[in-house]
Amino acid sequence: MPLLNMRELLQFPEGDNSTDTVLNGVHFNLTALKDFNYTIYSNNTVSNNSNCYLIFDNFKPTMLSNGSWVNATTCYIPYYKMKGRGIASVAFASLFCVSIMFTLINLRKHGRLFLREDKRFRVVGRRWQWYWMLFVAACGMISTITGIDVDRYYLQELPIVLQSFFFLLMVPGALAMVWEATRHWGSWQERQLVDADPYTLPQDDKRARTEFWVPLVFYLFAWLNFFMVIPRSWTAIERQNTPAMKEDIARPAATNARGKAGAIFAGIAWFVIIFSLNHSLRWYKPRTVGIFNKINAFCRDCPTKLFIAIILLAIRVGYGIASAWLWDLSILKDDVAVYWPMALGYGPILLIIILFEIAGFVEENEDKKIIEQRRARGQMYDRELGIVHKPSWWDRHLGDRFKSDQERLRNMTTEVGGGRPTARRLEQSIEMGNMNIRNRSSSRPAEDPFRDQSPSNDSRQGSVAPARLGVGRLDSDAASAMTDNSRATGLTGMTLTGENAGAQQPQRIRSMLDI
Repeated sequence: MPLLNMRELLQFPEGDNSTDTVLNGVHFNLTALKDFNYTIYSNNTVSNNSNCYLIFDNFKPTMLSNGSWVNATTCYIPYYKMKGRGIASVAFASLFCVSIMFTLINLRKHGRLFLREDKRFRVVGRRWQWYWMLFVAACGMISTITGIDVDRYYLQELPIVLQSFFFLLMVPGALAMVWEATRHWGSWQERQLVDADPYTLPQDDKRARTEFWVPLVFYLFAWLNFFMVIPRSWTAIERQNTPAMKEDIARPAATNARGKAGAIFAGIAWFVIIFSLNHSLRWYKPRTVGIFNKINAFCRDCPTKLFIAIILLAIRVGYGIASAWLWDLSILKDDVAVYWPMALGYGPILLIIILFEIAGFVEENEDKKIIEQRRARGQMYDRELGIVHKPSWWDRHLGDRFKSDQERLRNMTTEVGGGRPTARRLEQSIEMGNMNIRNRSSSRPAEDPFRDQSPSNDSRQGSVAPARLGVGRLDSDAASAMTDNSRATGLTGMTLTGENAGAQQPQRIRSMLDI
């Protein structure tokens, strides 16, 4: 079994005659092999410009006279075991995959709205950082997974192209990830100042114009990096089967002018991030005079996560610039020392993602912070004005604050209007309770001691009238007296109208609204 993928052009071994050759114990028609431009190489492969087959150990193919192969195995298969590159790729792929889950958690936490969205500060502005982190983690996961087959493939083909493609695609994504974190930090400082005083920062001054153009400049150079590095011919990177192919085909393609220009554009985009951070510190933090005072102010005001992230991004951009000139450092080389791309390529980007994940779990949602700041300012203003708010239990109508105007009016009419609600209100208003009226004729004597017992017609009519009306004797003397003019008793509330009062039903007065 061969240990190296070095291959050199060899002569076909002799067979039984001039038109016969033996490859791995199998006889082939030499004329047919030459007609289809097949050549044997020192790495035990037979190939032409289109096909490549293995002819060692258990690989014993057969070619027919029409050029078709039977029981043939292509050269581009996972044949070897994983080595350092594959093992490191598995570790990084697992970490990138886990980071996606935490990024989604932080995206939900910081992307939720607890206040009405403002046109000046859109909610998508604080979500872009997490969107780019998802993109970078996905690219890193695909790149490292395909890097496993770079070690295992007998001859290099698609895996090394996929790993290199997504490895370079991570650079503009990482730039955008750090840029959005830096830009949004400045926007967050502006939002806090504007929320405290809406007129403190106008939108048509030099600061606002700078913040309008700087993002355009950054994405211009980030796009130029993508345009120079990604859309190019990747077929030449696969041609690394011999030292001559590496030097003549793969190396020029990996260190061409487009790759160098793209690395320089990435460096310019990194400097734009530095400018944006300095702009935010200069406008949204207190200004100082003197070199030492500025250094102290920078250490005090600059967020730690942004400072570390920018340094880690500088390592990744510097490695990209170095690998654009030095072929031995580039991940596009199949036998590159594994610590260069892993430590300086994947490592800084993964550390940036982990740093942002930790900061996302520690920090609070910005809307909640704004709510707390508003509450603190309100309490401070109340203390300055000497306003003391009553506790919630002080107001007996606390529940009415959450009712609509219609519900309040309905409650008011219930208190004042007639019917059963009014009767209940009137009964509750009597201090000693409701005065029940009942007929006690069975327990009282036949003669009332408080009435005149003279046998006059008026008295007989007065005594007969309540019986004729169907009203029993009353307990009190005030209720038993009836006037001739109103024909109404004192406490029963009955009134008779008309001359034929005895034939009509009495009208009961329940409240003043019935009069």
